[in-house]
Amino acid sequence: MTPLLATAVRRVAWRLVPFLLLLYVLAFLDRVNIGFAKQAFLGDTGLGEGAYAFGASMFFVAYALFEIPSNLILHRVGARAWIGSTMMAWGVFSAAMMLVRSGPGFYALRFLVGAAEAGFFPGMIWYLSSWFPARNRPAMFGVFYFGAPLAQIFGGPVSGLLLDMNGRGGLRGWQWMFLVEGVLAIAAGAWSCAYLTSLPRDAHWLSPAERGALQGQLEAEAQAKGGGDDPSVLPILRKGRIWRLGIVYATTQLSFYGVTFYLPSEVSALLGRKIGLEVGLVSAIPWLCAFAAAYGVPRLAARTGRRAAVAALSMAVGAAGIAISSPHHPALGVAALGLAAAGLLGAQPVFWTFPADELAGRGAAGGIALINSIGAVGSFMGPNLKVLAESFIGSPRAGSLALAGVAVIGAVLLSLVRDQRRPAARG
Repeated sequence: MTPLLATAVRRVAWRLVPFLLLLYVLAFLDRVNIGFAKQAFLGDTGLGEGAYAFGASMFFVAYALFEIPSNLILHRVGARAWIGSTMMAWGVFSAAMMLVRSGPGFYALRFLVGAAEAGFFPGMIWYLSSWFPARNRPAMFGVFYFGAPLAQIFGGPVSGLLLDMNGRGGLRGWQWMFLVEGVLAIAAGAWSCAYLTSLPRDAHWLSPAERGALQGQLEAEAQAKGGGDDPSVLPILRKGRIWRLGIVYATTQLSFYGVTFYLPSEVSALLGRKIGLEVGLVSAIPWLCAFAAAYGVPRLAARTGRRAAVAALSMAVGAAGIAISSPHHPALGVAALGLAAAGLLGAQPVFWTFPADELAGRGAAGGIALINSIGAVGSFMGPNLKVLAESFIGSPRAGSLALAGVAVIGAVLLSLVRDQRRPAARG
């Protein structure tokens, strides 16, 4: 990498990645905050565990249906307009959760939040791939993935504090939580419309020489992928490897969200406390472990060059953490949840380097969205699998063991992924 290109990459990283990280924190928080509201929400609405699992996962039904069209629109109109608009929309729907009083209303709003957020995550993977050369993507994906643990590290205590505002202003604590966190997403969406730059060629905050060096490298890599800058979407969607990667990603998402949506409840059971500020603070501990993994695992994969093996090992660690978590031993339980969160999250930024290596332009927008759509099916199944396993076998451990089994399958599948990376064309 030439000094000029390195300078351009560094300037892009400092300008874009912290802001994208903030957006992901808010997106992830609006996705999983129902886990913090669960106890009080179910108590006030009269909904049961099955209805909660179904409603929580309805997000991913809409997510899977709308990801590909949303990502194609993003590619067409640019990140500045589309990301900001979708953020404001999901902020409105998330805030409207404070009005839920019945199952149908719960399901409908979770569906709408999922539809509005559908293009965000795959859009961000495509967006980062459009700005960073292949050699920089593992680290940038890893930093972007900080958003999930940061949402839990800071969002857990904040959500707990808002839940403790129960009765203030005539609102229940869970209503305050949905309202405040939804409004934050709306504000961030408006900011996005003014701040984001859609593509490197529009980056007037880079010098002409830096912009030329960065664009030259990215165009050379796109040509090396064999698809040019704007390949057709349909051939990409017919590629068997893309579908296989989608199945691999579905296993990671099934186990990850099967843990995520129930982590506050599990910590509550471990401590014998209602979900509030104390549970929120302790719930942040596993996500501190996940934060470290999001930093370390992609760098280990890049340094060793064995991305599939490193990602598979991370998933295996996550499976072990799920399996050994115990509701009877608080310290062991929290430590095991830390292993689970770290292992399941650490594998994911490494995984995304595989499709990013071989997809370009409009085909990348569609292919990445397809993979994430298949993953959303796993995300939908995660909370439901846990409930079904516990109901069918009659043991609270059955759900955790079922999720651990899926994580093991994911580890095996990740170990079989072949590296398709081509040498960089220049730099």
